[in-house]
Amino acid sequence: MDNLTSYLVISGILFSLGIFGVMTRRNGVAILMGIELILNSASLNFVAFNRFGGMHRLDGHVFSIFIIVLAAAEAAVALAIIINLFKNLETVNVDQADSMKG
Repeated sequence: MDNLTSYLVISGILFSLGIFGVMTRRNGVAILMGIELILNSASLNFVAFNRFGGMHRLDGHVFSIFIIVLAAAEAAVALAIIINLFKNLETVNVDQADSMKG
């Protein structure tokens, strides 16, 4: 069961769960977890296509490392925003963030 289709199916499931988490959650941390699932599915696609592409280069792995760095930076900035939201409004509900407008 080591073929490209199985990796793509798992990646599609991860992507679908991430989109579902982003669209249905109101908690800022849960939305971040959904975004992380989306980024992990893209990383899995890069590594799978690199493995089954026939060429023995590391392009997929390099892109995967770039995605990990991007996810870490995104998590740091987004958590800072969520902490600021909690400090000002005492909630992490992103629907109430529009009350912070000027």
